[in-house]
Amino acid sequence: MGLTLGEGGTPLVGADRMSERLGCELFLKCEGLNPTGSFKDRGMAVAVSRAVEDGVRAVVCASTGNTAASAAAYAARAGLLAVVLEPEGAVASGKLAQARALGAKVLEVRGSFDDALDAARELGSRGDFALVNSLSPHRIEGQKAAAHELVDELGGAPDALALPYGGGGNTRAYFKGFSEAGALPRFVLGQAADRAKTVASAIRITAPAHADAVQEALMATSGVVVTLADAEILEAWRALAHEEGVFCEPASAASVAGLLKRAAAGADLSQSTAVCVLTGSGLKDPDTAMTVDAVRHETAARVGDVERVLGW
Repeated sequence: MGLTLGEGGTPLVGADRMSERLGCELFLKCEGLNPTGSFKDRGMAVAVSRAVEDGVRAVVCASTGNTAASAAAYAARAGLLAVVLEPEGAVASGKLAQARALGAKVLEVRGSFDDALDAARELGSRGDFALVNSLSPHRIEGQKAAAHELVDELGGAPDALALPYGGGGNTRAYFKGFSEAGALPRFVLGQAADRAKTVASAIRITAPAHADAVQEALMATSGVVVTLADAEILEAWRALAHEEGVFCEPASAASVAGLLKRAAAGADLSQSTAVCVLTGSGLKDPDTAMTVDAVRHETAARVGDVERVLGW
């Protein structure tokens, strides 16, 4: 068996209440149940395996958090050093803690994600480092397995596939996987209106590295990009938790928010099957959860006081 932490095989969960709201059969692909809590693990297992074969001393990546945690875990598993370049002050605390705890050398870059990626690419061009961002074709090869899983689980491709749109690597991977399976859904991509400052830190990427591949996927599937305000992303994030019992990181909810906005604008989703990919666990970004839903209730340890707080 190759390098693995048990990635893949994530649950496909029916979303009954949201299905009623949208008028379609909606499923949630819960990628936050991969080993480090995000979809990145699928591709990282392949990319780090190849790095070992190539005999490098370290893997390197730029990251807004999930790539860092995944690279750190698989590098540790393989006995390699992970070097992570993160935009200063732009990474959720849960992800930063993961990467550090897993032994990565985390360097905060004074600049944007794009600045960090430029530096990581330069390091990756040297013999000692393997670049494990989604620019690596090995990452795409690993991540495309999710599309094959969906075809197996549903007996074919869904009518619509909704994804968050940050760098575009996951869109590229799903498009490749569905193309190989011979069945293409319509792609619906949710992106933040303010890519540089969005609360959805995992898609806080101003210049998508895979923009050309994303455009190809959209053209081939009559797909759309839906631009979302942070309030719309957080509304979908809350609805997933309160209505479906699924706690994801805010960026994941951009997939659901994209579908909701399309439906509100008059798109007919009736009689269709849709899958929203939830790319990361809510535990990746506990600070946002505590800030946005920060209501705290206190009571004495008496039943009457508890009932009064509940309004019963």
